[in-house]
Amino acid sequence: MQSQNNLAKEIARGCRNVEDVQDKLKDLFKDTLQEIFEAEMDEHLGYEKHSGAGDNCGNSRNGYSKKNIRTKHGHAELEIPRDRNSDFDPQIIKKHERTTNELEDKIVAMYAKGMSTRDIEDHMQDIYGIDVSPTMVSKVTDRVLPMISEWQSRPLDRVYPIVFLDAIHFKVRMDNRIVNKAAYSVLAINLEGYKELLGIWIGGNESAKFWLGVLNDLKNRGVEDILIACKDGLSGFSDAINSVFPQTEIQLCVIHQIRNSLKYVPHKERKDLMPDLKKVYQALTLEEAEYAFEEFKEKWGKKHPIIIRSWENNWNELTSYFKYPHEIRKLIYTTNTIEAYHRQLRKVTKTKTSYPTDEALLKIIYLATMDISKKWNQPLRIWKRCISQFAIYFDDRIESDLAI
Repeated sequence: MQSQNNLAKEIARGCRNVEDVQDKLKDLFKDTLQEIFEAEMDEHLGYEKHSGAGDNCGNSRNGYSKKNIRTKHGHAELEIPRDRNSDFDPQIIKKHERTTNELEDKIVAMYAKGMSTRDIEDHMQDIYGIDVSPTMVSKVTDRVLPMISEWQSRPLDRVYPIVFLDAIHFKVRMDNRIVNKAAYSVLAINLEGYKELLGIWIGGNESAKFWLGVLNDLKNRGVEDILIACKDGLSGFSDAINSVFPQTEIQLCVIHQIRNSLKYVPHKERKDLMPDLKKVYQALTLEEAEYAFEEFKEKWGKKHPIIIRSWENNWNELTSYFKYPHEIRKLIYTTNTIEAYHRQLRKVTKTKTSYPTDEALLKIIYLATMDISKKWNQPLRIWKRCISQFAIYFDDRIESDLAI
């Protein structure tokens, strides 16, 4: 404590404002780094500077090379010790590093929160007096690319009870023009009831071939079975999943189906139509839903044939949830679980009008996802009741994976 007080008094001596304190801290930081370099060189050579132990040892100090780095205390010019064999590699700041890890962490954290390059540049200048260029931000955030590759290819569980699939769209520069690209997300609920994002795929054309690639990727990473897949109106997905996971039940999002249906209904008619439609999707049983739909078709079929045709074409996938109890129905009849994740992504990405490359888009989605998923540290509240039901409905498919 006494040494800390003495250090504080030494720093405070001659300081008249905050800038003076920062300058003193900058000098102290630089001097401390310099001492660490010297200590690292002592350890590398095996003897201290000016010690006779180094005579005829085969290697010795060989002056210094200058290096400018950016730290949270501003710019600093350091003198890096050299040895005659040129094999000294300082560890605290490696040969090709121009920033401290702490500073890079701050840049990555700001990028993950959706701050624009200009905002990061202004922030670093205002707080630390450091000039940060867009190129530097890009290079610093590029360090997450190996992490993304590792994350996107990590092994997965053998079985997932529920998987949600949806897409979120962004503007990306391609061939000197701005185009719309989709980031397709696969969000699962695992056997313990935790949310888990299985992967992100950018820019693929939505087709059976595209989804076949995604599903084969999941299979190659260890997924053997998906019990229920919940989707919006993703074209080509049903054919693909029937090919890769033929036992999987597909549930089409009822809420999206309702919204799509109401597009064709004048506002003044919705008040009369919706109670009849509710009798269909809020029915207690499939038989009750089928009866209510026949009544709905008889009443509204001539006036709105497009709605009737859409429900009939998708009937099997719209009604999968009727076989399950309330707890499971509540989870799977809508893709709200993955849409909530996408809403959180939007909060992070809304400041950016477009992205220069697919890689830049993937970086921000990955970093934001890592931040968002920190809150996925508890299982779903109703999961105990759900998993007991799954154990009955799918006993032969998940029994060995459950520790009940």
